[in-house]
Amino acid sequence: MSNSIEHVSFPNFGWDNAADIYLPADFDPGKRYPAIVSTHPIGSCKEQTSGNIYAAGLARAGFVVIAFDASFQGASGGQPRFIEDPAIRVSDIRFAIDYLVTLPYVDPERIGAIGVCGGGGYTIQAAMTDYRIKALASITGVNFGRLIREGFSNFDPVSALHAMAKQRTAEARGEARHVIDYLPASVAEAQQNGISDIDVLEATEYYKTARGQQPNGATSGLFSFNSVAFGWDAFLQAEVLLTQPLMVVVGDKPGGFGAYRDGLEIHGRAASRDKHLVVAEGGSHYDLYDRAETVALAMAQLVPFFQQHL
Repeated sequence: MSNSIEHVSFPNFGWDNAADIYLPADFDPGKRYPAIVSTHPIGSCKEQTSGNIYAAGLARAGFVVIAFDASFQGASGGQPRFIEDPAIRVSDIRFAIDYLVTLPYVDPERIGAIGVCGGGGYTIQAAMTDYRIKALASITGVNFGRLIREGFSNFDPVSALHAMAKQRTAEARGEARHVIDYLPASVAEAQQNGISDIDVLEATEYYKTARGQQPNGATSGLFSFNSVAFGWDAFLQAEVLLTQPLMVVVGDKPGGFGAYRDGLEIHGRAASRDKHLVVAEGGSHYDLYDRAETVALAMAQLVPFFQQHL
């Protein structure tokens, strides 16, 4: 069953965000529906897993779902390009909700949120300070602050911050922007460089081949602006502020991005009284992006969870 998709945009601080609204098959504009905001991974876009897998699947279950491109990325506005600022990514979710509550067919009291990988971490942080989100799910969610302080900086965050400071000064003085690719160009290149981590190899397969590749799934970051993420923590104050029903979905094949570790941590720390940890046995981080069997395991839990709470 195919989805009906509307291509829209919504206003942000000084630019617009591009978004796709996935509608149920039997959509009736005269009715009011529960709605879900779906947030994409770091380096991804709305046409990939947050949209074509989870937004599409939840729409088939009867929800209105909005998947959007992050500010400064994809088809969304904002300059300079490829900024990955956690505070802005979280704010994007709030602006998406602002848009949803203006739609006559959306029930503003029945809004949920879901995010994949880094989008899961952003969704968790957004829910702590925006109680319009009545229930949330993190799909193989990653705390980007923890990741960039560890693996993404080779466990030397201070040296990375010095390099970023030097680069930002150079750019402010007119030198070219330094845009990095978070991934190798191919799995073969990764293996030739001695990379064996399952998350890096499977990420490269997903983003750099026909499996998941999309024009706006750039896996790119503006190096000098990444410094802000080092001081950020997706789970800060979760013991106090994260009170909504929560579902955390992880695979049991841990990799270098740390979703399994982060999932168990946030499930334990969240103040939510209604919280669920779903472990997809035999599944990896990227199996939860698009592999039919693993996604089906997740959806079998997500659909009744959102049906109960929205």
